[in-house]
Amino acid sequence: METKAELVFIPSPGLGHVASAMEFAKLLLATNERLCISLLIMKHPADFGVQPYLQSLPSLSRFRFVDVSIDPKLVVQLLSNKDRFLYDFIDGHKLKVSEFVTSNNSSPSQFGSTQLAGFVLDMFCISMIDVANEFCVPSYIFFTSAAAFLSLSFHFEALRNNFKFDYSESDEELSILGFKNPYPAKVLPRPAKAITPSSSLYYDGIRRFRDTKGIVINTFAELEPFALQSLSDAKIAPPIYPIHAVFNSDDNDKKQEIESIVEWLDNQPNSSVVFLCFGTMGSFEPEQVKEIAIALERSGHRFLWSLRRPPPKGKIEMPSNYDNSEEVLPEGFLERTKGIGKLVGWAPQVTVLSHPAVGVFVSHCGWNSTMESVCCGVTIAAWPLYAEQQMNAFLLVKELGLAVEIRMDYVKDFEGKNPVDIVTAEEIEGAIQKLMANGEENEVRKRVKEMREKSRKAMEEGGSSYTSLRLLIDDFISNIS
Repeated sequence: METKAELVFIPSPGLGHVASAMEFAKLLLATNERLCISLLIMKHPADFGVQPYLQSLPSLSRFRFVDVSIDPKLVVQLLSNKDRFLYDFIDGHKLKVSEFVTSNNSSPSQFGSTQLAGFVLDMFCISMIDVANEFCVPSYIFFTSAAAFLSLSFHFEALRNNFKFDYSESDEELSILGFKNPYPAKVLPRPAKAITPSSSLYYDGIRRFRDTKGIVINTFAELEPFALQSLSDAKIAPPIYPIHAVFNSDDNDKKQEIESIVEWLDNQPNSSVVFLCFGTMGSFEPEQVKEIAIALERSGHRFLWSLRRPPPKGKIEMPSNYDNSEEVLPEGFLERTKGIGKLVGWAPQVTVLSHPAVGVFVSHCGWNSTMESVCCGVTIAAWPLYAEQQMNAFLLVKELGLAVEIRMDYVKDFEGKNPVDIVTAEEIEGAIQKLMANGEENEVRKRVKEMREKSRKAMEEGGSSYTSLRLLIDDFISNIS
């Protein structure tokens, strides 16, 4: 019997990271039968929907979840230092991971004859390289953001070695690795704004990317040629594998909600619907909800709006569905928009974006959502909220010409310490009208449709992503040869 190559996947504890790792694992297993995967789960004190997600998944051959959770009392102690928490939380699991690998190597595997071929690590789990080194196997990074963000991260990691930069109040335009255009400091991701305890930890991790055998990126060569070429020319990273979009599957447990939404979309003309959805953590205060509602009503376009209730102020929790959305909407809004608009709570994003009725996506520009939208040929009205989403918006609008801006430098205050920053109805409506103007002849929409075709061809035999994925798998298997 041929020996299988076993990979140990270690994602960060957030739902988006776990789901992306799961979809990548499914892609690998479907492509090559010699691979088997153990995906390790670290339980975060604020679950963020990971457990319900795991329970909703069907079983897969050559795959298993492994719980490597640590004592909850230790996790509570770690919470006292917010800057270090995520890194200390992950470091705290190193012994459990080591014990799992030791046990796995010394006992018969449920996968048959196997040999450990490597660790596949989330970008925040970089310290697990130490555990991989214990067992003399290589590590790979699964980077769930854009190639442009990887370039930016390497750029500022090198920059901090020369001086202590601070762009937190700057209006400068910067020259940054991976970007053709001058980059405005006001839309830099938080780690690139200034050197802080948390950004130092982030760049310590980026520096260790060079200790890995490869970086797998959720992108494709035709989408980000400039950033990928810049990384190659700079010779600052190990081999990079742009394997294409890794889509997160819609929740099969919500069949009734999905059917209701699809039925409504089926009754709308092609490319006529504006879809508004803002990701796992996306929600707005009532003042902002009213501005969105006014913009939609004034625009006159059909819309499907995923409207979520924000968590209580000061609490980091996932948004929830409203019991009665009328309490936050302008009086009479639902009646006036009856027939042209549909309000939902949770939305099956991939299903919606794949539907021919959808023409515009008002999005937070999370990278998973961005890739889904581009690969479905739906253009984006960019409204970033947090993390590297402002950079993604700049990339889409200025570098690639695949989106228009609602407000690129918007940053959501999750802690509720500052007055609510309102994006006006005029800003929202203006972006929607720009993208809906001239129908299929709209220049931005035409570019997105062209990129959808390039995306499809990249996955066909001989295409860039098809080739990149198989080179990566060959490298995995060579580790046991």
